[in-house]
Amino acid sequence: MSKEKIIKHIDEIKDELIQVSLEIFNNPELNFKEFKASKLLAKKLEEAGFSVELGVADLETAIKAVHPEISKGPTVAILAEYDALPEVGHGCGHNLIATAALGASLAIGQIKSEIPGQLIFMGTPAEEGGGGKIFMIDAGLFKEVDATMMFHPSATYTMVGRGGLALSEVKIEFFGQTAHASADPESGINALDAVVQTYNAISALRQHITSDARIHGIITNGGVKANIIPDYASASYYVRALDTNYCKELVKKVEACAKGAALSTGAELKFSIIEPSYASRKINRVLGEAFLKNLKIINVPIFPMKPGAGLGSSDIGNVSQIVPTIHPYIRVSDESIPGHSKQFAKASSSEKGHEAMINAAKALAMTAIDVLTNPDLVKAMKKEFESK
Repeated sequence: MSKEKIIKHIDEIKDELIQVSLEIFNNPELNFKEFKASKLLAKKLEEAGFSVELGVADLETAIKAVHPEISKGPTVAILAEYDALPEVGHGCGHNLIATAALGASLAIGQIKSEIPGQLIFMGTPAEEGGGGKIFMIDAGLFKEVDATMMFHPSATYTMVGRGGLALSEVKIEFFGQTAHASADPESGINALDAVVQTYNAISALRQHITSDARIHGIITNGGVKANIIPDYASASYYVRALDTNYCKELVKKVEACAKGAALSTGAELKFSIIEPSYASRKINRVLGEAFLKNLKIINVPIFPMKPGAGLGSSDIGNVSQIVPTIHPYIRVSDESIPGHSKQFAKASSSEKGHEAMINAAKALAMTAIDVLTNPDLVKAMKKEFESK
């Protein structure tokens, strides 16, 4: 009966949720600067009676909102992301993620007096680099949480159980000596040469890493004028792997590539690991199966990911290492479109995108009810988590 009420309430507030999604979509904000989105979400939650803290974990745009009906039982946190990408806008569909979490929380809030436990909405900034969830973990916001859940839009598949890669971002800088590139090149130390040698060495390294791992980067500074030997050049790299320890090992190999370039060119190297780093994702199949069952109740078809498809990285991985977590995907397009693209942004404001968002809100809320009311599910979920 509770699930029927959930479905009914989300259908009743569907138009309001779509307007929230479009408001966030039309005002894209980069990581840690999601001022409009966080204030909008906080306002909606306050109006629904939640006890809202905006600015938790010393992050101005992070939200913790607790429903006032609290009783003995599990604690469920529904997570929202709302940062956009540079130039692309919401090419990862975070407007849909945030609004689905809002819709699920509002719907559960309507019946929370009928069910045990505690419901928390967590607004987590800066997923697209910055790791807002990691700061919130460090601040102790997940200590008493029994399960966390969120949804992510996908171009072509609807599924649970997709993994995620550990990620470390590194900044490579070389410092040399300027000189006239034609009249006096022998007096210079070319920092750009060091970056190019590093780039080529890393490209060769890729042949000798495991198939799950990824190393990719860009040259961020290569000099100012062709007739001046560059005394400064830099590059930015992402290093990823399924295993967090192997990711750390690859970072050391990337650093060795840079050290070799410094030795051969005479440039001085500064190698920096940009914290925080993202952990690999710990799958909880018990919780995932509960979500799939709820998708089937609302007649959402499943479209599994093709074998061998690539994986990304997210700070949800860090959350999944400390508490049972699901991060399911629901498709927002009938065509294959690249993630982090303008095409994906278009899908994130489309009718199909909003249909996926509404279905996600329903399934998240229904799964949260399962956790709050089914002790056997909680026991099985925690047993699987502790066994890995």
